[in-house]
Amino acid sequence: MSLQFAILTALAERQSTGIELTRRFDRSFGYFWTATHQQIYRELDRLSSCGWVEATTPPDRPGRGQPKRFAITTDGISALQDWLHGIDEPAPVRESIAIRLRAAAVVGDIAGVRAAVTRHLEVHEQNLATYRDIDARDFSAPETETDILRHLMLKQGLRSEQMWADWCREVLSTIDRLPSRRDPSEPA
Repeated sequence: MSLQFAILTALAERQSTGIELTRRFDRSFGYFWTATHQQIYRELDRLSSCGWVEATTPPDRPGRGQPKRFAITTDGISALQDWLHGIDEPAPVRESIAIRLRAAAVVGDIAGVRAAVTRHLEVHEQNLATYRDIDARDFSAPETETDILRHLMLKQGLRSEQMWADWCREVLSTIDRLPSRRDPSEPA
């Protein structure tokens, strides 16, 4: 997948200025597809060039430097539908924390990896709390098809963050029980 389809999806939901779109990525889309503000603006220009997005300036605010409002075009909807019917392979896992753990196994520096795993646990617990807040606030009783499908996306995030937090706790607990971490005066 690429950023273009995340932007097209956002614009299919509602028209947005560039700054509104970047805020939506910071607050919503960014949980599952991250992009810098510069990347979003570059992609908006590209999508406008290929006719998938139309940019308009409000008539009461003409001139350079005025915010443009972006909307998906019928060609953009068609492109989004074509992409929607495609099949992507799952993205390969690329987690530095897993390599750190393996390096700790080889090098024997368990203390070095403990701090990294602790930080990962903090981040995943924060994300989990955020997702739980969103779930309670926005999905207490999803009724529409749109709400139900959005809730499924949130559930994936909840499960993923829970899995990572559980795994980090398991790693920390296991590290603490390893012989190299025990006090030499304690019985084995």
